[in-house]
Amino acid sequence: MNRALLSETATEDHTDAEAGAGEAAPDRLIRLPEVMARVGLRRTAIYQRMREGRFPRSRSLGPRCTVWLEAEIDRWIEQVCSRE
Repeated sequence: MNRALLSETATEDHTDAEAGAGEAAPDRLIRLPEVMARVGLRRTAIYQRMREGRFPRSRSLGPRCTVWLEAEIDRWIEQVCSRE
C-alpha cells in the first residue's frame, strides 16, 4: 500500500471509531484562551459574567488549572445568537 492510501484508511478508521455507533462524544474541556477566542470576551468580562450568572461556570482541575465544558460554551453562544 502506498502512503496516501494508508493515511486515508487510517483517517476513515479513526473517524468511524470516534462516531462510536451513535454514541454521544464526551464533553471536551477547554481552557481560558480558547474560551476567550470563541466568545470574543476578555478574561475580566468572562469572570464578571460568571459571578452574575450570565456565563457558564468554570471548573477547577487543580490549583492553577481552570476549564469549561465545551458544550456549555456552545450553548451559551447559541443563546446569545438567538437573542439577536
